[in-house]
Amino acid sequence: MKFGHFDDQRKEYVITTPQTPYPWINYLGNESFFGLISNTSGGYCFYRDARLRRLTRYRYNNVPLDNGGRYFYLHDNGDFWTPGWMPVKRELDFYECRHGLGYTSITGERNGIRVSQLAFVPLGINGEVYQVKVKNTGTAAKTVTLFSFIEFCLWNAYDDMTNFQRNLSIGEVEVENNAIYHKTEYRERRDHFSFFSVNRPFDGFDTDRDTFLGAYNGFDRPDAVAAGASFNSVASGWCPVGSHSFKLTLAPGEEQSLVFVLGYVENPEEEKWEKPGVINKFRAYDMMNRFTDDEAVDRALAELASYWDRLLGKYTLATGDEKLARMVNIWNPYQCMVTFNMSRSASYFESGIGRGMGFRDSNQDLLGFVHQIPERARERIIDIASTQFEDGSAYHQYQPLTKKGNHEVGGGFNDDPLWLIVGTAAYIKETGDFGILDEQVPFDCNPDNTATLFEHLKRSFYHVIHNLGPHGLPLIGRADWNDCLNLNCFSKEPGESFQTTGNIDGRVAESVFIAGLFVFTGPDFAALCRFRGLDGEAEAAEAATEEMRKTTMEHGYDGDWFLRAYDHFGDKVGSKENAEGQIFIEPQGMCVMAGIGTEDGSALKALESVQERLETPYGIVLQNPPYSTYYLNLGEISSYPPGYKENAGIFCHNNPWIMIAETVLGRGDRAFEVYRKIAPAYLEEISEIHKMEPYVYSQMIAGKDAVRHGEAKNSWLTGTAAWNYIAITQAILGIKPDFGGLQVDPCIPVDWDGYTITREFRGSTYVIAVRNPEHVSSGVRSVTVDGRPVEGNVLPVFAEGGVHQVEVVLG
Repeated sequence: MKFGHFDDQRKEYVITTPQTPYPWINYLGNESFFGLISNTSGGYCFYRDARLRRLTRYRYNNVPLDNGGRYFYLHDNGDFWTPGWMPVKRELDFYECRHGLGYTSITGERNGIRVSQLAFVPLGINGEVYQVKVKNTGTAAKTVTLFSFIEFCLWNAYDDMTNFQRNLSIGEVEVENNAIYHKTEYRERRDHFSFFSVNRPFDGFDTDRDTFLGAYNGFDRPDAVAAGASFNSVASGWCPVGSHSFKLTLAPGEEQSLVFVLGYVENPEEEKWEKPGVINKFRAYDMMNRFTDDEAVDRALAELASYWDRLLGKYTLATGDEKLARMVNIWNPYQCMVTFNMSRSASYFESGIGRGMGFRDSNQDLLGFVHQIPERARERIIDIASTQFEDGSAYHQYQPLTKKGNHEVGGGFNDDPLWLIVGTAAYIKETGDFGILDEQVPFDCNPDNTATLFEHLKRSFYHVIHNLGPHGLPLIGRADWNDCLNLNCFSKEPGESFQTTGNIDGRVAESVFIAGLFVFTGPDFAALCRFRGLDGEAEAAEAATEEMRKTTMEHGYDGDWFLRAYDHFGDKVGSKENAEGQIFIEPQGMCVMAGIGTEDGSALKALESVQERLETPYGIVLQNPPYSTYYLNLGEISSYPPGYKENAGIFCHNNPWIMIAETVLGRGDRAFEVYRKIAPAYLEEISEIHKMEPYVYSQMIAGKDAVRHGEAKNSWLTGTAAWNYIAITQAILGIKPDFGGLQVDPCIPVDWDGYTITREFRGSTYVIAVRNPEHVSSGVRSVTVDGRPVEGNVLPVFAEGGVHQVEVVLG
């Protein structure tokens, strides 16, 4: 069942009913200011950090679902409603939501009045802009009242929802001309405030929530809206809000437009006050004055569209498969950019108050967006590396506002350091910027203790070597990639964190996954050593990589697949010897990606075991059989009901590792078969089962042992986005940056005739036509560039830039 459709021409997903299976959302903002907005106008916004600089409130896991957002109410002769249906939920004569790249427009019509609200964050602006158009579609003149509404958060979103003995007494606002200012705590330690303005005088306003709503009402029936007039309330303590009202008289066919700005302003300490007790508002005035009419909105939208056209134009695919094209050209890279901005911090599942930016997460996210904004990727690598410790380990997370490590979680996740090598290598392959390796980067964000980025990478690599267990495999620490596999926790206390509770000294439990990741990473680290003239370092790295390859085959292979780990007692995890959890997806993908077992058929056996034991119609589950009881030696993974999350759920993040692994073995049909199973554009027809947005990936889909197999959760913010982009663009379509140039090595379904990719790379544009006359999966027979044959399959780097025509013939 569909709840809308793709509009590829406008790069939009069009939702045609407000009652989607779950709120289907979009992200606003590209730089410092961000918002989440649903198809019924729910959500919230913040400056840089969803916890520490939250502008508006949102109550997670609320009833009714998705309550709270940017609302515009229309009062029409006693009848009142909202164009997004929520929160009033009056039946609409027409409804449409268009989620585009960085903007969302929602249109509702009832009784001859059409209201359209457009929301976006303009480039260079720390705030959201809303353009609201009210049109009389009837045959008689009408007088209606439009109300705006947002609810201010008292900045720290966690404190805002817990510290009521203070927060219900500190709310402060100010109303001046066409704007409502939220200035809670500005009188003392804060240097920032927010405002909610409109480009015309209002007829009334409210800033006190209980007055606007009524003390016992919800957002669905505000007293002011029901009465058709604002109460002009001024909040003092309690709960500050922002609401304007406008009496609009509309002739038949007439449309009136209003432009609202919800902005964030930060003043230097010496410029906080215009005069004693009066906030310095000149930065707010400047922002308001930039959006005084519809022409200004149109210009800002055009700039935003141009921005996204430039980004998405760096890699485009021409193919007869429209679903594949919309994933590769629009929605997958768009999601990659959102995960770059948010990491795992702020979605409709992540409340933005805890996780911040992940060390492992952000390095993997780099893979999906580095070609779009390499300069921001460079900055992100430095930020990530700055949270590393001298021994090579790292904080697991850091806060985006301060860029300092998150002490609440700490470190000890032993795969983290290797991902810094993966991310940095991807950046250098894309840009050729080896100079980044000479950047001085702090340890633990201490500017007095620095080393080159290369030294950070070296310590990342040797952190594994210095932390090996009894079998010579890497120690897992608190966890490896799967934070729910907690082999050193042994938690019996309800409510304890599985990840940060360490009851057992972690010098025994080992990870086969980290072993595979180490072998996967080793060649890139060795190559970076050689580029720096450190041949001895390179040889040592290659020897360590080869030794780990042998150790993995000797102690990490179970006969038909790779083991997952060894627990604290030295017992196997992910083995035929186990009653439950006999085979895991992660080591099968990563070890084969690393080339382990490819020469003797072991890798092929592992992937065939994945297909036999883990495959479902909706993707590949994480392990099988699921855990039916809580295992003290395994931790959180066994705490979930069978089929959900890490306990045999379809954890989409690691499905692309199997796709890539299949291309390592040259099995293009199989790689694309796995790709289609979780690519959202291919799931649109089963949205009533899948539930999540049909335009972006989810983290998890309920596995075959779950009650509701095929139902997704945790959409948007997931490493699934970056890895699927890598799987389809680099492994399957086969256009892959390398240190020496652009490598062409497709691995595709045999029935494909070919396709064309336009790819920007190091200042040049390559138009790459891939032809498959013999209908093979892999193997490059010939390559020509601008009509001249090229030896091998690596396209040269052109110093002069320009556009270059490339023809690749498979066979």
